[in-house]
Amino acid sequence: MDFLASKRFITTSLVILVLLNLTLLGILWVQNFSGKHSPVQVKITRQYNRQIFFNAPLALTEKQADSFQELRREHFRKVRPEMQAISLLKEQLVKEAIRENPDSQKIAQLAQAIGKHQSSIEQQLATHFHQLSEVCTPSQRDSLQKILMHMGMRQMHMRKDTIENLQR
Repeated sequence: MDFLASKRFITTSLVILVLLNLTLLGILWVQNFSGKHSPVQVKITRQYNRQIFFNAPLALTEKQADSFQELRREHFRKVRPEMQAISLLKEQLVKEAIRENPDSQKIAQLAQAIGKHQSSIEQQLATHFHQLSEVCTPSQRDSLQKILMHMGMRQMHMRKDTIENLQR
């Protein structure tokens, strides 16, 4: 008679598996429902806040960091309407572009309107950078300029990579 097919082996295996399952369930129950269980403390190791990006390289004081944060909030509050207008105009541009007979004059008008809003955003961005630089000391301004230049170059490379990936 084959050992693996014997009744005694199968019964013993089932009993062992049941005991292992009960032990595991008991351990899980004790971990989750015991009175000594304390809530898990989560330590945030990375913050997705651009403010942190400026704090270290610029060695901002707490007051400067608060000013940076407030200026950043104010800037985004100011440009939000422009961004929303651009979004709506781009929707219209796409709808017009995919029509069977697109109106080239309407496309040109939409593109010009988008350009005006984009120009306004860029002007506000320059003003925002100036306001940030006013919070900085002269040595911090040099570092700020390097950071802003690096960010501009990185955005240009990201756009270039996106276009290249779309063309593949």
